[in-house]
Amino acid sequence: MRSKVSFIAEGVRCAGYLYLPADPGPAPCVVLCHGFSGTMDRLFDYGERFAAAGFAALVFDYRSFGESDGEPRQVPDIQGQLADVRAAVAFVRGHERVDPGKVLLWGNSLGGAHVITVAAGDPRVAAVVAQIPFNGFPKKVEGRSAAETLKVLGAIYWDALRGGLGLRPYYIPMVGRPGELAVTATPEADQHIQTLTGGEERTSWRNSVAPRGLLQMMRYHPAESAARLACPLLVCVAAEDRETPLESTRELAERAPRGELRVYPGTHFTFYTDPTFRDRVVADQVAFFRRACAMV
Repeated sequence: MRSKVSFIAEGVRCAGYLYLPADPGPAPCVVLCHGFSGTMDRLFDYGERFAAAGFAALVFDYRSFGESDGEPRQVPDIQGQLADVRAAVAFVRGHERVDPGKVLLWGNSLGGAHVITVAAGDPRVAAVVAQIPFNGFPKKVEGRSAAETLKVLGAIYWDALRGGLGLRPYYIPMVGRPGELAVTATPEADQHIQTLTGGEERTSWRNSVAPRGLLQMMRYHPAESAARLACPLLVCVAAEDRETPLESTRELAERAPRGELRVYPGTHFTFYTDPTFRDRVVADQVAFFRRACAMV
């Protein structure tokens, strides 16, 4: 069963959907958090899978994205998003169908960093799954020249300046082709856009983002939070990931006192595009969450 819900985070309405399992009793609940410019519709399949496995599951949009309120639109703000995750956790803990002692966090890409950070400050979180999580930018972005990198940096600082002056954001595409000004510029741009939209014309995802959020990410270090985690952490990564490479993501599992690392064949986008691959990954995540709940 899926129902539309909303909750308030720092005065902003965040929209989401709550999946409930068939068992009517209070259930463990997975709070799912999407990535940098993502929207919750890309996580509906995960919500359905967790509910089928006996968990409640909440998917939601961060402020200024998708179905949630917040102006200006398409502006990633790390502190705001962390507040949204905490509000989501408080919402499910107060729900009659959720066991408040078994709230579990699941995050993808930048959301993977967020769930580690939030759980480090909340000892009541039962367990965390960080899927292809952000843990700092790679030293060099493959396929991007120094000149192209300077263009992106210029866009970041220009947008940040406009934000400081209260002006309209300077938007750039999230995904573009090589040589284009975009957060991610790859030969597979069209394929990546199809991945993020699900191939659907009607989707809340937009290929437009205020790049000032990247400036905040330069100072964001989830590994420091991983070292303070009291609960179990499972880090799921792709061996050929170029966006959140294995050499940086493995640090999260290594620094967490109860960390585990699972490496799967594929790229960053294999987690989005391959249903059979996802069957295997989610099965591992469900087993991990069940073990963690059994210890609570």
